[in-house]
Amino acid sequence: METRLIPTTDRDRNGRGTACWFLTPELCPLLVSYRMARVGINDSTAGFERVRLHPGGSFFMETASGEGRMLLEGKWQRLTAGQVTMAPPRVLNAFYTPKGKRWRAGFVRYDEPPGVRPLIGSSSPLRIAGELRLTRALEGLHDEWEHERDAAMITHWLALIDGIARRLALPWRTDDRLEALWTRVAADIAAPWTLEKLAKHSGFSSEHLRRLCSKALGRTPMEQVTFMRMQRASELLVRDDDKVDFIAREVGYASEHAFSRAFQRTVGLSPTEFRARR
Repeated sequence: METRLIPTTDRDRNGRGTACWFLTPELCPLLVSYRMARVGINDSTAGFERVRLHPGGSFFMETASGEGRMLLEGKWQRLTAGQVTMAPPRVLNAFYTPKGKRWRAGFVRYDEPPGVRPLIGSSSPLRIAGELRLTRALEGLHDEWEHERDAAMITHWLALIDGIARRLALPWRTDDRLEALWTRVAADIAAPWTLEKLAKHSGFSSEHLRRLCSKALGRTPMEQVTFMRMQRASELLVRDDDKVDFIAREVGYASEHAFSRAFQRTVGLSPTEFRARR
């Protein structure tokens, strides 16, 4: 896999032969009813790249065919057909088509300003296996938009897309013990969590918990704890004016430096830079 640094600026680039279809509220005001900022389908070639340092809403992307890369929580993820990736608001996400590849993917980005509860939260997955339902619904919307443009039909397609996205964001709820575990972690996010403690509270062995989390969330249990801490820190940075070292302790870090490094890696901005954009 080709290596690539974490980007530091927003950018949009299209490779030769890339075709991107999308709708925004300016083109289709019906999106506003679902808090959708952008929906569309990218059929891209090498050279295609999108970077958003501080996106304003939850983001869903499903690979229909080919192969792409997406930066999620500080790591470049390889995406292939049938995979769904998700990113919460105000967390760096970026994606590109690798050399020699073609990549077709459907996507939905929501508009969720501070104060609005996002679809993708601290217990949502990073990457899961999909069934191309999201892409098929987006293709149905595309076909309606390009031909009849019947408002009632467009509304039906948008409702379907929204329903699929909401279901994708919460697949872990199918296991009550996982739900109870992450609810407990959220209630005491600053506790010194370890894999062994998580396993004890869940009732699973450490290895079984690791397998369940990998399947349901696309993260290890400890990566999930870190993600939840960064989500809580993001909320505190936006809502309050407390010093960074205080927020670090609130989410379980004894060192402001360690917290800032983890926040930069996950969110793409330092805590100070993130707060400046609120």
